[in-house]
Amino acid sequence: MRTPLVVVTGVDPSAVDNAMLGLSWDLPRAVAVRHLVDPGSQVLTRIVSHAGGVLEREEVPLEHACVTCALREDIVPTLERFGRDSRWSSIVAALPTATEATQLGRILASDHRLARHLRLSGIVTTLATQRLAEDLLGDDLLRERGWHTNPGDDRGVGEVSCAQIEYADVLVLADDPGTEATDLIRTLARPDIQLVIGFDQLDGGELIARRHQHKRATAWYSPELEAELSALGRSHAWRLDLSSPRPFHPERLLDQIERLGTGRHRSRGCFWVPTRPGAALEWSGAGGQLSIGSYRGRSRRTPLTRLLFTGLGSAPAELLTAFEDILLTPTEALVDQRNWNVLEDGLEPWLGDIREVA
Repeated sequence: MRTPLVVVTGVDPSAVDNAMLGLSWDLPRAVAVRHLVDPGSQVLTRIVSHAGGVLEREEVPLEHACVTCALREDIVPTLERFGRDSRWSSIVAALPTATEATQLGRILASDHRLARHLRLSGIVTTLATQRLAEDLLGDDLLRERGWHTNPGDDRGVGEVSCAQIEYADVLVLADDPGTEATDLIRTLARPDIQLVIGFDQLDGGELIARRHQHKRATAWYSPELEAELSALGRSHAWRLDLSSPRPFHPERLLDQIERLGTGRHRSRGCFWVPTRPGAALEWSGAGGQLSIGSYRGRSRRTPLTRLLFTGLGSAPAELLTAFEDILLTPTEALVDQRNWNVLEDGLEPWLGDIREVA
């Protein structure tokens, strides 16, 4: 008998705690596992509790205060340990603040040993609603709110929040955020997402009866945007889907990246550059904060550059023009690939040395 597991994520610690509390009380014989990371000391704190009180509180020093280290050194082993314990009918686990659940989802979907004891029922993303649209599309940094996970964490609140929304099965909001913000999160999230207003409205029994659909969630979340986009209909939100088989020109990308990467919108997707033809590259940003890097994508016969933009109001006309300007022109795309065999392309600070990805 596998133990159902509900994973809670969010950037606002108070919202995560409220969701955890509601689910823990709603589920009989549930054990709650809360992990917190101190960005200064690099210490991971594990707090395990149930309806009767705290069972464990332990500090685990980390070599690096990163998701991978936290998962490997304590989060996954703890979940497995309680999944084996027949005293508990379910587990509610909160990941460290501003942590995405994608790595944990991949581990639970691929590790057959864990699958014998744990069943991932759902990913719940919590959202505070006092200034939701601003949080998602603004330029605030996690460190400005005290929500960062390590001294070098320069991520934006919007980028992390949007990514958590895009991978979630259930979104829970403190209260009604209004029509515009609701349209925005529904546009960002999978079409089949469950939206819950009020932490006390989370139905723990319904959650543990479900099963997280890893392939469906990954298809929507993937930089390659593998899921079909649904029509928006009448909405305050806009979506712009730009794609081309041509790569970005590395020099023009460096010179003009702000034309695509800045603005009050969420942007994500994949791209490639002719100087690194075998590398799958990811684009992720929100509110002017942008990250680019390599990821392990599927092998494509034909490389793809595709960016998806989402925002409120009207889509900026400049985005389509900028996208076309940064791409290789049809004439440039006909140049022999050997002409792009260079030692440096200027993208090393973000993508690493060319020789490492050749």
